[in-house]
Amino acid sequence: MTQLIERPKAEETVSASEPPGIAPRLPARGASPLRPRNFSAGDVGLLVITAMSSFALVWVVFYQLTLLSGAFGFLICWYVAFLALYWLVVARTTERQMATDRVVTVVVTTGAVIAIGAVVFIIGYVVAKALPKMHWGVIFTKTQKGFQPAEPNALNHVGVAHAIVGTLEEVGLAAVLGVPVAIATAVFLNEVRGRGTRLVRTVVTAMSGLPAIVAGLFIYSMLIIEHVLPYSGFAAALALFVMLLPSVTRTTEEVLRVVPSGLREASSALGAPEWRTVWSVVLPTARSGVVTAVLLGTARIVGETAPLLFTAFGSQIMNLNAFSNPQEALPLEVWSNVRQANPVLIDLAYQAGFILIILVLILFVAARIAGRTRGHKSKGKRRARPGNGSPASGSPVQVPPFAPNDPTLVSILGEGSPT
Repeated sequence: MTQLIERPKAEETVSASEPPGIAPRLPARGASPLRPRNFSAGDVGLLVITAMSSFALVWVVFYQLTLLSGAFGFLICWYVAFLALYWLVVARTTERQMATDRVVTVVVTTGAVIAIGAVVFIIGYVVAKALPKMHWGVIFTKTQKGFQPAEPNALNHVGVAHAIVGTLEEVGLAAVLGVPVAIATAVFLNEVRGRGTRLVRTVVTAMSGLPAIVAGLFIYSMLIIEHVLPYSGFAAALALFVMLLPSVTRTTEEVLRVVPSGLREASSALGAPEWRTVWSVVLPTARSGVVTAVLLGTARIVGETAPLLFTAFGSQIMNLNAFSNPQEALPLEVWSNVRQANPVLIDLAYQAGFILIILVLILFVAARIAGRTRGHKSKGKRRARPGNGSPASGSPVQVPPFAPNDPTLVSILGEGSPT
């Protein structure tokens, strides 16, 4: 009779291949495999216990066994000890790769919490200082003309309307001057790619790290000292233009790189010149990204103070003419009033800061909406399916013959386009 030899099970096969004395780490039958993203209640408890243990250990070493002191130093030592102890515990209970992944996750999460916490603290502090004493009808309609510090209820008679108007005019002029130049520069760097591309990209990159005060000093030394321009909102707009240009240029260039090259090739194959391809194909395709770049660049310069110190100079009265006489802005209002000894002016500075935060928030929300517009449009398009008037997948597409005098083609490419 033939003896049937039973094949060993998976556990026995793996155990035979392992050296003696080392137990293989295999998940139990029916259990889900270990994955870095799986974070159960037991993992949370392990994280909390490790944090408490490292806190106790560092406290004993920091305050009892050594002469160290200081809350900041204690937090740094506790965090480092927590990461080391957490890695050891996770490595002993699971695997080293899992332990490394968990430690990196903790570090990244800590950075995100610190960044978000700092922003929330700043916004919350300004809101807590501004809202209790804010008069909504006065703050947007009054200026500081004829302000008397000793007058009772002085906040009922002063506002920052002149600063709001100055900010809108200066930022608007900077956007009008800077956005076309920035988009043209991005098109030159990404589409034309002629001589001087490397030099222009180097200059744009260098301008991205330019301190804001240098932009103000540049306009001050070149135009104001030489009596070409007076202190005015237009001079401030020129300084903001210097800050806006590299930001919008670099972001727009990255957006243009995302446009598929097949669209450019199709336009060139139809006989369209390069400028027509950029104007009718590339820029409309990247419209939402370009709008996002413009809004983010505008939000970047709204809160700049240093360029305005040497250009706009500031004013306590309304100045609607941005091309003559000094003009106020919200950043200047905050900077000049928060240093005063009068509590009314300090409260007014916090209120101006609150309005400035609202403007920046509006710009960022608009940028987010503009960035999502194209994504929603692409999701709303119906995919082509066989039987719905569209070619089936894998079937050859019937291309109509080329007609040089086709009215649709002529309207797209222009009458003077080559055929």
